[in-house]
Amino acid sequence: MKPALQSLTSAPLVREYRPRLLIGGELTAASRGAGFWSINPANEENAAYIPTASDADGEDAITAARQAFPGWSARPFEERRKIVLRIAEILRNSSDQFGFFDTIENGNVLSAMRLDALWAADRMEYLSAIAYEIKGNVTNLDGSLRYTQLNPFGVVLRLLPFNHPIASAGVAIAAPLLTGNCVVLKPSPHTSLSALALGEAIASFVPPGVVNIISSFGDELPSFLVGHKDIDRISLTGSIAAGKKVMRAAAERLTPLTLELGGKNPLIIYPDFDISKAAAIALKGMNLKVQGHSCSSTSRVLVHRSRAAEFILSLEPLIARVKVGMPTDPDVEMGAIAFEALYRQCLEYVEIGKSEGARLIVGGGRPHSLPNDRGYFIRPVLFDEVHPTMRIAREEIFGPILSIMTWEDEDEMFEIVNGLEVGLTAVILTNDVSCALRSAKKVKAGYVEINNPVSHAAGSPFGGVQMSGFGREGSIDELLSYIQTKSIGIVGYG
Repeated sequence: MKPALQSLTSAPLVREYRPRLLIGGELTAASRGAGFWSINPANEENAAYIPTASDADGEDAITAARQAFPGWSARPFEERRKIVLRIAEILRNSSDQFGFFDTIENGNVLSAMRLDALWAADRMEYLSAIAYEIKGNVTNLDGSLRYTQLNPFGVVLRLLPFNHPIASAGVAIAAPLLTGNCVVLKPSPHTSLSALALGEAIASFVPPGVVNIISSFGDELPSFLVGHKDIDRISLTGSIAAGKKVMRAAAERLTPLTLELGGKNPLIIYPDFDISKAAAIALKGMNLKVQGHSCSSTSRVLVHRSRAAEFILSLEPLIARVKVGMPTDPDVEMGAIAFEALYRQCLEYVEIGKSEGARLIVGGGRPHSLPNDRGYFIRPVLFDEVHPTMRIAREEIFGPILSIMTWEDEDEMFEIVNGLEVGLTAVILTNDVSCALRSAKKVKAGYVEINNPVSHAAGSPFGGVQMSGFGREGSIDELLSYIQTKSIGIVGYG
């Protein structure tokens, strides 16, 4: 008998578990019987055996979604809403299980991954509540009735990132389903397990074809899906390189897109702000419970030169005390880098920073507390004396590496802040309201937080500008992006 998801709470049990694809309401193996092992980054052992869907499986998933679309879009909104809320309830009730799945595949701290499942449930419930506010317009000024009709796109492709797997899967489903679309969901090959397990949990009550979840390794299947004639809308959360590739493919059919891509996010510290609070915000803003694998991490600090020495003295011990270790340990504050290539990249950037002349204050090596040399572990890194032209100041590392730059002239500071082609998030620390408003307006970013780490508050549209992508999520803007407006006029009505 196949074990219940709630019983898969140890790595050996997960290795024996065989997740399946969800296509057309059926849980199935990949058509070719192929699969691959995801790797547990904390010990470099096999984590889970993931089915490798073929293009034929992708075709079946798209066909199932296309066939399900007329019936699903015609359902009363309240019925669609109840199904979304039921999925949210599963995430909430099984947050421990989904969190464990994510931890053993991406190395993130278990407590954070449990919260990710709860966060997804919260966001799905929020979107379900505000969806009532989606409304059209009516005019009747000239004896004619003119109104707008709001229609779903049809089949939506959601391509998910590796850093927040179950959180991404939950919210990826919500907005398209609430607005009457059907979904083909493709998780990252590094972290497919929780999305596939969610498919198993919802297969019994989500109408066949409305949600399809398929996994694969490599670029072949995503390329096939993105270029398919029956994909009506695409959303990707990923790297800038991945965004460019998807956008090029989507351009062939002018498929509408949302791209939530990378950033090199600034944390600006004005001289009037409390430095101990600034240090705490800088630490939290690096999202070390996910090893800095966050598109919103504020990895470049610009502190006023008059407070720089004090800031470093406050921040250094905070970073040095971060406990790095096995992510399932409840006392650990930072786990393992998600996969080997990214681990090697982080180590390379430490060497790049030193070779460019930055001063390594703390971190960069393997934690001495770990019992052996297995696992992709690195102590969080703090660089000082960083120049804006250095690679560590300009390139997204997507790891636990923080760079400190100083400034005196505000205009010159904003030249540095806005001198990159990305613009996802920014944090500004000041007690001067006028300064805060002025700075928030000047900074090129899609999401700006004042005197707090980036919070992703429900209702606040989240997304980037420039090469950090386009489109907004986490608010009614996300819901509206999955519907199309049709204008209808009845001339001479009345």
